[in-house]
Amino acid sequence: MPLFEYRCETCSHDFEILVRNGEQPACPDCGEVHLQKLFSEPAVAHVAGSGPSLPMASNCPPGPLPCSPTCCRLP
Repeated sequence: MPLFEYRCETCSHDFEILVRNGEQPACPDCGEVHLQKLFSEPAVAHVAGSGPSLPMASNCPPGPLPCSPTCCRLP
């Protein structure tokens, strides 16, 4: 059961959801099924002292914070 990120085309809500084979995901806020699949950032283990654990903010799209559930500019 893969975990996918989506943005609702109706209410612009970003969310993650487990999707089983053949299942049609729906927005948890408004119930809409017209969704845009987002690209997920891969999870990377971080060892103290090995450098930054998050991608640089310059890789994020411009706009309000946060831009997605995995946004590198989370407050």
